[in-house]
Amino acid sequence: MVERIGDFDADNRAGLERTLHRISAFRNRRGHIVGLTCRVGRAVYGTIDIIKDLVESGKSILILGRPGIGKTTMLREAARILADEKRVIIVDTSNEIGGDGDVPHPAVGKDRRMQVPTPSLQHEVMIEAVENHNPEIIVIDEIGRELEAMAARTIAERGVQLIGTAHGRSLENLMLNPTLSDLIGGIESVTLSDEEARRRGTQKTVLERRAPPTFDVLIEMIERDKVAVHPDVGSAVDTLVRGTTPMPEIRSMGDNDKIIIEKPAPPPQVRQNTTQGFRRGMMDISTQPSVSQRRGGRYQNVTDSSSFEMVSDEPDEVVSPYVGKPVRIYPYGVAKNRLVQASRRLGVPVLVMKNLEEAEALMTLRAYYRNRQQTILDAEERGLPIYVLRANTINQIEQSLADMFNLSLEGPTQNDWQDYTNVTRSAIESVMNGTRWVDLPPASAPIRRLQHEMARQAQLVSHSYGKDPNRYVRIFRE
Repeated sequence: MVERIGDFDADNRAGLERTLHRISAFRNRRGHIVGLTCRVGRAVYGTIDIIKDLVESGKSILILGRPGIGKTTMLREAARILADEKRVIIVDTSNEIGGDGDVPHPAVGKDRRMQVPTPSLQHEVMIEAVENHNPEIIVIDEIGRELEAMAARTIAERGVQLIGTAHGRSLENLMLNPTLSDLIGGIESVTLSDEEARRRGTQKTVLERRAPPTFDVLIEMIERDKVAVHPDVGSAVDTLVRGTTPMPEIRSMGDNDKIIIEKPAPPPQVRQNTTQGFRRGMMDISTQPSVSQRRGGRYQNVTDSSSFEMVSDEPDEVVSPYVGKPVRIYPYGVAKNRLVQASRRLGVPVLVMKNLEEAEALMTLRAYYRNRQQTILDAEERGLPIYVLRANTINQIEQSLADMFNLSLEGPTQNDWQDYTNVTRSAIESVMNGTRWVDLPPASAPIRRLQHEMARQAQLVSHSYGKDPNRYVRIFRE
């Protein structure tokens, strides 16, 4: 049998040319093959129909599921459909997507395939695919190492759509996996002050999402014809770390190939009206475009892990050039120092109050509002406007204040782009003149994409390192 099949690679796998079968070897201590596991592979057309709208949306998608449930089959079919209209490259580590041999299986359609010499080099082939072959979509099977997760984030920052798979039954498994948690933004521990811990009703040490997720959509394969869809990975992770179970969208295949979609219950209705310069009524910030979208990515939608600080007996007043009467805000579950910092950034007059009776508006978190805590009920009874944030971050607070004061959040200025462009050009010239590498200053995602593109045009290599908001680009030759 060994003589009739292809060569075994470093991962002890081989195949039959132009088929999707996979043969794995058992070896003894001397390295001799003493047994085989033969796995029959076949292309099943139509498996992608249940999530076809998501695949064609242009968003990056991660598919989770136990071994053998059909992740690779679904991945192969998605690649075949997308290749009819877009440039798709498959990074085929074990030749499971396109089969063994130099000629890929017809099931991948018009896709181009890059084979990986050894499994440990998958992350390098992923980066090479972007730098050399100008893809619009990259398809990756079995992301399982930390370097591969970092390469996936770098690819996503360059504006390339990712479709990949990983082992795991649910979002909770992925969140607790230290190797792959970066795919969904990563989790970090944050220490709260005594006052904030009492206000939240939690311990002093809590978990929060560290950065924007690499993948926009997460699909959990429950069965071959039944999946759970998390359309917003960042929001689902934020819900989990706050002790609430996210409600995914359940899709299944019914009779006569009819797709049945069970959507979760909608959030509470939002009331909005405008009075004297800022909005009155409850506003759920989770229903608005994110700050990173409205600013072109200038401020990333990440969790600020800075420690909370105590507020003095006197209310904090933010002095700013904004013309108008300061708005008295009572933050319930929202960090006071972050509210002050956000106010100073936007230049709006805000008074942070110590009690609800003196406030003109209440700012709280979505979890508090949904639990209908007594403070929320008291604010509604008094007719105060309630601003509901998806997460306790400066970005969310800034967006809430912008809505309150009817401000427009613009993206990076022309001077910002010009400054970063000049710095990048200088770094490229330095590397071209012999410098081994140059680290650029930390920048937002759109600016990093520009820096990667400039490095690629100069035929240099560039990778991103660090965590937002201090993530930066390094330019080097190899």
